[in-house]
Amino acid sequence: QVKLEESGGGLVQAGGSLRLSCVASGFISSRRAMGWYRQAPGKQRELVATITTGGNTNYADSVKGRFTISQGNVNTVNLQMNSLKPEDTAVYYCNAQFPSRDYWGKGTLVTVSS
Repeated sequence: QVKLEESGGGLVQAGGSLRLSCVASGFISSRRAMGWYRQAPGKQRELVATITTGGNTNYADSVKGRFTISQGNVNTVNLQMNSLKPEDTAVYYCNAQFPSRDYWGKGTLVTVSS
């Protein structure tokens, strides 16, 4: 069983920064990638950024140049969010991709005020 725990959400003014972290526990050595998704009120969950075990990254167009995903130690993934906009307001979920299934964290709320 894999468990993902997010931290770092909160309230920030537009133009500010936040750093999200996700710690994975359990049998994680076979994962293919980890990443962040978000879901705003009334909208579908969407990709924010992913990073493979080889270090390849992928970003949503809406966050390119503002967000940076990085691998901490072997079981941690971080998301540095700069120049935040009100439209970045959402619950951010950590994701881990395995050959057989994906795992999700419970989410952390990010609120950007204008």
